[in-house]
Amino acid sequence: MSNRRRWTRQELLVAFRLYCQIPFGKLHKQNPEIIKIAELIDRTPSALAMKLTNIASLDPEITSTGRRGLTGASAADRAMWEEMKNGWENFALASTDAMHSILQGREGDDSEDESPPEYQDYSGTDRIIQTKTRNGQRFFRKAVLSAYNYRCCITGLSIPKLLVASHIVPWRIDSMNRLNPRNGLALSVLHDKAFDLGMITINEDMTVRVSKKEFRVSDEFVVTTLKSYDGKPIELPDKFRPDEDFLDCHRQNIFTEND
Repeated sequence: MSNRRRWTRQELLVAFRLYCQIPFGKLHKQNPEIIKIAELIDRTPSALAMKLTNIASLDPEITSTGRRGLTGASAADRAMWEEMKNGWENFALASTDAMHSILQGREGDDSEDESPPEYQDYSGTDRIIQTKTRNGQRFFRKAVLSAYNYRCCITGLSIPKLLVASHIVPWRIDSMNRLNPRNGLALSVLHDKAFDLGMITINEDMTVRVSKKEFRVSDEFVVTTLKSYDGKPIELPDKFRPDEDFLDCHRQNIFTEND
């Protein structure tokens, strides 16, 4: 294997995709996923892991907490970072195509072990568009859930099949940010539904707020699963911290605090 050659655009797309979809603490050469992809792009696991930590050095969510990756990010890395954060949908689709290209003819693919939840499709009935929509949903789901280490940020539930990458600003409302991981929260199926219906929201201080209007009942299940989390802080992600503007939009337009 040659690891001194310049990284191609396809390889960078794959590396940035991995960065989005692998928890920060697992960006190392022993990670089986990194080993697998490194072989497919003719790189060593060490070289790919180094590229991922170089990417981490560009992420303000990482560096603002005192963590830091390596400092060898290239001009191409910086350009790809800007391309990614300024156009999540295009990046998600381009990186999916790049991943599919290197996996072509190989056994398996880069899909989730579990299928993403069904979203209403607002993009028409054309099959190509539907395929792109599914690929985008898979990217969003894995980016969000991996950022939260596959745990519900409210309850700590860690069963992937019971977790949802929940949109803060709904998919149908903001097409520009529907694949932006900062527009997502990792929630249990129950709390995702409650969040979508405006029964709960997240305060500016990243604590849970439960609607007094919706839950004026003494049902033990409601008390245990929802009311008891009122005022409790959410578990913040390693990266892709929820955007405050998106949370404010949810509080102002979806949350049902008042009669």
